[in-house]
Amino acid sequence: MSKDKETKQVDPEVVENNPAEQSPESASTEENCCADNMADQEPSERTEAEKMAEEAAAWRDKYVRLQAEFDNYRKRTLREKMDMVASAGEEVIKALLPVMDDLERALGATENATDVSAVREGVVLISNKLNDTLRGKGLSEIEALGQELDTDFHEAIAKIPAQDKKQKGKIVDVVQKGYKLHDKVIRHSKVVVGE
Repeated sequence: MSKDKETKQVDPEVVENNPAEQSPESASTEENCCADNMADQEPSERTEAEKMAEEAAAWRDKYVRLQAEFDNYRKRTLREKMDMVASAGEEVIKALLPVMDDLERALGATENATDVSAVREGVVLISNKLNDTLRGKGLSEIEALGQELDTDFHEAIAKIPAQDKKQKGKIVDVVQKGYKLHDKVIRHSKVVVGE
């Protein structure tokens, strides 16, 4: 055989491993195959990316709406709380107006009164009416005299020697009464404790 007509024998394993020695037909077939694979993958990747972007936008929208809703809730509850405090004060004042009327009448009656016991009776009635009104609004007096000192309710302002061993650590005198509004202490009792 002549050199011109000699065909070159190609080992298939070498062709697979060495793309430079591949025939042009096989190389173009492989490129087409890879291009087809990439064309198949790109739309699915795009749709996956689009899905993720849509989901992110939906979550962002939910987050923004939730934050706005919470802000509105906070403002509404603050406004309701302020209204409640204002209306609670209004209720107490309305309840105290009759007591103020009675006090004004009593003061007018004391200008020409000669009987002190009648004036005293009127003041006692007004005091009872005031106490009943405040009790109706949830105010109660803190028991102190003869009780053990409890710093949650009492404030010791002085200590004196106890005349009896039973009075040690107990309240022997109340200088100023303490009050609770429902279960909350609004003023501690100022007391003297025996030691």
